[in-house]
Amino acid sequence: MCPLLHRGSIVNRKDSWKRGRLGEDILKGKIIKDKMIKDKMIKDKMIKAMISKYEISDVEVTHLEDIHNRVGYKRSFYSLVIAIVLMSSLLMSGCQKEEGYRTGGKVSQAYVQEVTAAPEDVKAKGYEYDYDSLTYDLVWSDEFDYEGLPDDSKWGYDVGGSGWGNNELQYYTDDSNAYVKDGILVIEARKEEKEGKAYTSARMITKNKGDWLYGKIEVKAKLPDGRGTWPAIWMLPTDWEYGGWPASGEIDIMEHVGYNQDTVHASIHTESYYHKIRTHKTGTKLVKGASEDFHVYSIEWLPDKIIAFIDGEEYFTFEPTKYKANPTYKEWPFDKRFHLLLNIAVGGDWGGAMGVDESIFPKQMLVDYVRVYQSKEITDLINKE
Repeated sequence: MCPLLHRGSIVNRKDSWKRGRLGEDILKGKIIKDKMIKDKMIKDKMIKAMISKYEISDVEVTHLEDIHNRVGYKRSFYSLVIAIVLMSSLLMSGCQKEEGYRTGGKVSQAYVQEVTAAPEDVKAKGYEYDYDSLTYDLVWSDEFDYEGLPDDSKWGYDVGGSGWGNNELQYYTDDSNAYVKDGILVIEARKEEKEGKAYTSARMITKNKGDWLYGKIEVKAKLPDGRGTWPAIWMLPTDWEYGGWPASGEIDIMEHVGYNQDTVHASIHTESYYHKIRTHKTGTKLVKGASEDFHVYSIEWLPDKIIAFIDGEEYFTFEPTKYKANPTYKEWPFDKRFHLLLNIAVGGDWGGAMGVDESIFPKQMLVDYVRVYQSKEITDLINKE
């Protein structure tokens, strides 16, 4: 904890008091003046605006949310806003950085404390190749040039309604929510009861039918819209050699939540970098017409980096050595084989953060093709190890 958070220690910080007075003025002019505002969503927006204005980091936000949840909304609203202003004054006075560890104002700035690793444990280093000269060959694909259920030699399913670690509302089936029609794969989320869940959908997987180590993965898709939808094109480890999630990694090629229409995300999750501790690495891009037109969502997965593209335009790169001099599996578990997943979740911690509009269903994610390529140069490089 920041030493300035001890009671009384802030009194000698002139800049902090100056920031505090500014915050007090804002409170009087913007918040206390508007006591008649009782709508929770409006108040939440006001809080978020102040968090943004004062550049409160994700770690401090977590502490404030804990206070908010424990005390109760009505009692804690004004105290929470005051806490935000106080926290901002502490950050201005030098508490944002601590020796050996820092958390930036944005998730992508998060840095894991350096620990000396044994040479044999170091990952994503020592690979020499000419990126511009790499060539790729198609090694797996589904063009969906048939009718009926998806090709069972290429696709399997995750089935059930466990919430999938995210409090999702759907039950995933293996017999009706995914089908091929007119050359297009359809994954459909429906409002219908099944096994105690109010929605059904499909989560298709290539596990043990399509598993790869490095390569290019391309999926041409049209995304569903509507509040409560959460489509994803992503990858999980096939063998979980480094342990359970997130230790063995996750690669999100595309995620989209319906309440934030046309904003697309690519992310990676590892033991050191994952969303529940607010350190995951992510890229975001506005894709106009994401639910009206098909777009190609892809990654290039190399031995030392992962690059994400939309329609061939690069917008996110994860290179672990930029965050840690000697990465281990905790930062780079991506030296094992992974498989592909396609799904629509309903609701959940992220997809349902603004609720679910029950009137919009059914909703579909349409997929024109899935293609996987691998590079002979990279394969030869790995085989030399």
